[in-house]
Amino acid sequence: MESEAKTIVLVSPALAEANNGNWQTAQRWAKFLSGYCDIVLLKKWPAPAAEAARHGAPQALLALHARRSAASIQAWAETWPDKPLIVVLTGTDLYRDIQRDAEAQRSLALATQLVVLQDAGLAEVPEAWRSKARVIYQSAAALKPARKSSRRFVAIMVGHLREEKDPQTFMRAAAHDLARGLHFEQVGEALAPHFAQAARATEQCTPRYRWLGGMPRAATRQRIKHAHVLVNCSQMEGGAHVILEAVQAGTPVLASRISGNIGMLGADYAGYFALGDVAQLAALLRRCAAEADFLALLQRQCQARAYLFEPREEQRLVINLFKTALEP
Repeated sequence: MESEAKTIVLVSPALAEANNGNWQTAQRWAKFLSGYCDIVLLKKWPAPAAEAARHGAPQALLALHARRSAASIQAWAETWPDKPLIVVLTGTDLYRDIQRDAEAQRSLALATQLVVLQDAGLAEVPEAWRSKARVIYQSAAALKPARKSSRRFVAIMVGHLREEKDPQTFMRAAAHDLARGLHFEQVGEALAPHFAQAARATEQCTPRYRWLGGMPRAATRQRIKHAHVLVNCSQMEGGAHVILEAVQAGTPVLASRISGNIGMLGADYAGYFALGDVAQLAALLRRCAAEADFLALLQRQCQARAYLFEPREEQRLVINLFKTALEP
C-alpha cells in the first residue's frame, strides 16, 4: 500500500477531549496506519470542504460505533458504494443498540467488514452479518510492574462515571463492612451530576475512598500499576481498555461477569463477581487482600492473556484488515 496513493478516513464520535476508550482506539489505529497510508481522523464524515480538498478522494472509511457514527456510515455508503466501509462495534453497540436501534442495524448492513474487540463479541453479531466480522483485541505497551505497598491494599476503578460503567457498585463496596481496611481509588469524570454527588457522599462517609476525577492517561496508568487490583463493574463492555492496561501493568483484575469481560479475561477466570453484587465484590476484595495465593492466581491468569494485548499484534491485525479491504 503506497502512502501517497491511499487515504483512509477514521471516524470517531469521541476525539481527544473525551479521553475515553473510543478515542484511545482511534488514536492508536491512526498511528499504526500512518506509515502505510494518509490518515484523516474526523468526528463525522463528510469532512469540511477544505479538509477534503487537502487529502483528496479517500479509499476507505473506518467508523467507530455503529449507532453514533450512523450518519457518517450512511453518507459514505451513498457516496462511495463500492469502497470499503469498516465498522468497529463498541459495547453499547453489541449489547444494546444492534438489538433494537434501526440506525445501528443499518450500519451493520452497510458495512463491508465488522470488527469486534474481544472474541465473545462475535456471538452478539446477528448471524446474517457474522461472516463479515473479525476480532481485533486492543493493546497497550507493557509497563514494568511496580512494587506494591505492603501497608495498604488499594483497589482502583477507572472509567468516566456513567450508567454503563456502574460506578456506584464500586462506591458501595467501599462502604461495605466486608471491605473494611481496604483503600479505594476511583478515576474518571462524572458524566451526570448524580454520580458526582454519590462520589462526594462516599468520600464523606468512607475515609478510605477517594474520587480522583479525570486524569491524563499516563498518570492513570501509573495509578493502575501501583494498585493491588483493578475493578471493572461495567454493565456492558465492547472490550474494556482498562482491563488490558491493568494486565499490561502487572495488576490483576476483578470484573463483573458479563460477556465483554469474559471475552477479555476468559471463561475460567477466577476474579468475576455477579453484576451489581456489592457483597460479592467486597468479599473478593477482602480475599485478595488476605490471601496471597488467590491474588497470585489472578495474576497468573491475567498474564496468560497478555499476549492478546500486545501492540505489535494489534498493529499487524489492523494493517492486515486494511490490506485485505483494499485488495482489488
